[in-house]
Amino acid sequence: MIGRLDHVAIAVTDVESAAATYRDLLGARVSEPKALFEQGVRVVFVELDNTRIELMEPLGDASPIAAFVERKPDGGLHHVCYEVDDIIAARDHLLGAGARILGDGQPLMGAHGKRVLFVHPKDLCGTLVELQEA
Repeated sequence: MIGRLDHVAIAVTDVESAAATYRDLLGARVSEPKALFEQGVRVVFVELDNTRIELMEPLGDASPIAAFVERKPDGGLHHVCYEVDDIIAARDHLLGAGARILGDGQPLMGAHGKRVLFVHPKDLCGTLVELQEA
């Protein structure tokens, strides 16, 4: 069902500062910041040859990652994202197998204009997993 690793997401308090760290310390290519109001985050992508790193900061106290960043002010690994061919088929398969989809179960529009869902970390070895339609 899952395809390639699309990205690894790191929650931070300031995406511009984190992007500068990746750019200046590691020589990475980074995107411009982009606000995803529906998801409550602002993101920057670090472009690698074989995948991406998503740096994300909360957009206010109501952001789903606000508590995470409050607990880890230095930042930390938040989730991994895998591609799937059909997001609805993947969701239905997971639900049928007893996995929990976060939110209302309907896909959201992700940063790259593709539909995404999140699977509860308790159902995937303690890791929050984002599924993104390829």
